[in-house]
Amino acid sequence: MPEYPKIVVRPPGPKARELVQMDEALISPSYVRFYPLVVESGKGCIVKDVDGNEYIDFNSGLVCLNVGHNHPKIVDAVKQQCNRFLHYSNTDFYYREVVDLAGELCKITPGSFSKKVYFGNSGTEAIEAAIKLTKWHTRKPLFLGFISAFHGRTMGALSFTASKPTQRRHFFPLMPGVTHVPYPYCYRCPFKQVFPECDYWCVDFIDDFIFHKYVPPENVAAILFEPIQGEGGYVVAPEGYFKRLKKLADKYGILLIDDEIQAGMGRTGRWCAIEHWNVEPDVVCMAKALASGLPLGATVAKAKIMDWEGGSHASTFGGNPVACTAAIATINVIREENLLENASRQGNYIIRRLHEYAEKSEIVGDVRGKGLMIGIEIVEDKKSKKPAARKAKEIMMRSWRRGVAIITCGESTVRIAPPLNITRELVDIALEIIEDVIHEVEKETT
Repeated sequence: MPEYPKIVVRPPGPKARELVQMDEALISPSYVRFYPLVVESGKGCIVKDVDGNEYIDFNSGLVCLNVGHNHPKIVDAVKQQCNRFLHYSNTDFYYREVVDLAGELCKITPGSFSKKVYFGNSGTEAIEAAIKLTKWHTRKPLFLGFISAFHGRTMGALSFTASKPTQRRHFFPLMPGVTHVPYPYCYRCPFKQVFPECDYWCVDFIDDFIFHKYVPPENVAAILFEPIQGEGGYVVAPEGYFKRLKKLADKYGILLIDDEIQAGMGRTGRWCAIEHWNVEPDVVCMAKALASGLPLGATVAKAKIMDWEGGSHASTFGGNPVACTAAIATINVIREENLLENASRQGNYIIRRLHEYAEKSEIVGDVRGKGLMIGIEIVEDKKSKKPAARKAKEIMMRSWRRGVAIITCGESTVRIAPPLNITRELVDIALEIIEDVIHEVEKETT
């Protein structure tokens, strides 16, 4: 087996720098890149840049590549579909690929009830569909979302996104009727409570203050949530939280929309992350890793909820047959290669090892996650818990330059999200580099 990572020239190399300059001249400045990684190819859990450097991919292409880069079974399935036909608009006609995928999604999403599926092209489109669908079904105008959430950047989804001001600046007015409430971020509880003594005050707060003061619950169509906040910092809700939230929603006849766009498709060791809390949402949104890098989004809902009339919502490219074929192959690979089990096994090992490291480090404030969706929150010191954004960025940059592609989220969290088929050997190599880098940064700044 070749040795990884392999850094042959200090990144970014000359070819990468040249392409970055071209990009800056031609591409929209609204994109924000983490660092100048210019990808030339990828295979398995390794990504290669244009200068020949090879990195262990610990972000899975923004968690779009849960079965790794260019899995041969995915590539073969796509090639075969391309030889048949590329497109014929699922909106206006029929083909088997979209039906077969819908059947698989109805099987792997929570709930034994009858379901139906709407297909779009991305995560934000899956969210838009869920917003419109729940409005249509309930005839109610209001919604609840969460502070620090990320659900996309189109205008409806953006109305729920609340992780960075720059994502919303100059775009008001957004869709009216969305009220944001605090997410159960126990490490930084906005109510200054301690779990479990708090007895889920963050849920009772919704009922006691939001619903009883200014948001009439009978006018609320749905609550949109991430079971693990992604861009908000890989924040994991405590055990029992979503059961308590569902009880509140059921009390007032409010639907639950589960955003599995980043946490789904096996990332946490379950098909959907919400399964860890034993809650069955009314609507599930999926994308990112759904088609192993091809653009595809899906909104899966209870059949009785997906009752909108023809023409009320559609997408020309949604359910593209090539993307659907890739998604079916992705589901099959996850099953055949037992990747849910591997995600749990490797994830538990990583979390255990990082907890051991955190005991020796003053700047690792919190380690949290499920499966291979893991956050390392970097702080100035454990007593103050002050977010250390510069340190987190420096850890990210140094790790990349040494051959481990990781990125940050939240204010100062380093996220660990390798492909689900990552091996223990690569995990150990990558963690050794990350731990060394954290030690270097801590030593230099204390």
